[in-house]
Amino acid sequence: MTTFLRPGDRVLLTGDSITDWGRDRDQPDSPWGLGHGYAGIVAALAGARRPDLDLTFHNRGIGGDTTRMLRERWQPDALDLEPTVVSILVGVNDTWRRFDSGAVTSVEEYEGHYRAILQATRERLDPRFVLVEPFVLPVPPVQPAWREDLNPRIHVVRRLAAEYDAALVPADGLFAAAAARTPPERWAFDGVHPTAAGHGLLAEAWLAAVGLSA
Repeated sequence: MTTFLRPGDRVLLTGDSITDWGRDRDQPDSPWGLGHGYAGIVAALAGARRPDLDLTFHNRGIGGDTTRMLRERWQPDALDLEPTVVSILVGVNDTWRRFDSGAVTSVEEYEGHYRAILQATRERLDPRFVLVEPFVLPVPPVQPAWREDLNPRIHVVRRLAAEYDAALVPADGLFAAAAARTPPERWAFDGVHPTAAGHGLLAEAWLAAVGLSA
C-alpha cells in the first residue's frame, strides 16, 4: 500500500503548545518525548498500522511559540535532526498575542517567517512537508475578532501547502464541523487547546492526510 510516508522516515512534528502537549523536554527522544497529545497519538497509530515502515518520530513543539519564535529555533530543533518528513502547526499564538498583549504579527510577517522556514528546510534537506491549519473554536477567551485575524493565516498555510507540495491537514474546517454537531468545548476546552477527543480528531486527520487512515 502506497502512502506519503516511506520506509525509515524520520518524522518531525513541531509548532506550539498543541504539539508540545506534555512532552518531556529533558528526554526529547525517549518514549516520553512525544507527549500525550496528537503527536503521540500519530506516532502510536502510525507505528501500529504500518510497522513495516520502521518510522521514527520526534516532537519539538514548544508552548507559546509564534512563527517568529519557531523560525529562531529552527536550526537546532529541526534542521539538526535531519528529518525526512516535517509537520508544522503554528499560527494561533500570532493571533492570540495580538489580543492578550498587543504584540501584532501581520499576515505578511507570518507568511514571511513561515516561508523562510519551509525554504530553508527544502534547500538543506528536501523533505516532504505536512502543514496543519491553525484553528480556533468559539469558546472564551476566543472572540469573533480572533477569527478575523486568524482566517488570513489559514489561507497562507493553504497557499504554502500547494506551493511546497505538502500534505495539508484541514484542521480548521475539521474542528468547525465537529463543533457543529456537539458543543465546541468538547473539542477545545478554551477554543485553542484540544481536549483528549480533539487531539484524537486531529491525529486521525493527520494520518488521513498522509494515507494512513484506519
